Amino acid sequence: MDWNGWLWGSAAGLLCGVISGFGIGGGTLLMVWLTAFAGWEQRAAQGLNLLYFLPTAAAALLLHAKHALVDWRVTLWAAGAGLITAGLSAWAAQLIDTALLRRGFGVFLLFVGLTELLHRPSGSRTAK
Repeated sequence: MDWNGWLWGSAAGLLCGVISGFGIGGGTLLMVWLTAFAGWEQRAAQGLNLLYFLPTAAAALLLHAKHALVDWRVTLWAAGAGLITAGLSAWAAQLIDTALLRRGFGVFLLFVGLTELLHRPSGSRTAK
């Protein structure tokens, strides 16, 4: 990779990290950057996105644990279930055509976006 590509990639990673710190979904933005602008294949971008998530999740876990906000019994069960599910999903993703994965991811993003737009928290007032 040349310096220009490295610089733009680093800037995109930094921006996605800052945005994910606000809870906006920096990992999703990183996927869009890698596939649409950096020319990565879908599977490689997914793998990097998972690696990108690990240090941010570890930092969040340490911060929450420092403030005694972690129920370790629940956390260990969730981590075990997550590891099993991630392994099975990674195995299944190797068997599925990349075009189908892209379409599925797009449908998922549309569903989540529409759910967020149309969801009203309980107890909220509607404008009259």
